[in-house]
Amino acid sequence: MIRKAVVVALAVAAIPASAAVPVNGRWYTDGQDSIVEIGQCGAVVCGKVAKILKPNPQGSMNPVDSNNPDPKLRGRPILGMQLLSGFKVSGKEWVGSIYDPRRGKTFKSTMVKLANGNLKVKGCVAFFCQSVIFTPAK
Repeated sequence: MIRKAVVVALAVAAIPASAAVPVNGRWYTDGQDSIVEIGQCGAVVCGKVAKILKPNPQGSMNPVDSNNPDPKLRGRPILGMQLLSGFKVSGKEWVGSIYDPRRGKTFKSTMVKLANGNLKVKGCVAFFCQSVIFTPAK
């Protein structure tokens, strides 16, 4: 019995302490205006808009990507749009890119699951970064 406990303890100790915590699931965005669903997209993690909860400033519950720099994409719906792409584990965080339809821009991004269960999502341009907190969707 003691031998079994030692083997289990060694196996647990062998798990790297710096591994990123999985982020898959459904998350309320920072303003709780939508739900983003995060999951596997092949070898990487990505996230798409699964549900719109509040109307956009123009009052639409079916907003489109009107701020996209590519005129051909300005009519595509936000619902179902992939916002998070190419995320891979890098130490304790996930590294990829995030598209912000409000600005029509894509940013380098990191995600970290916090001890309280929330998800810290950070987007950066050069050294300028902005973080938002996603909360678990019920």
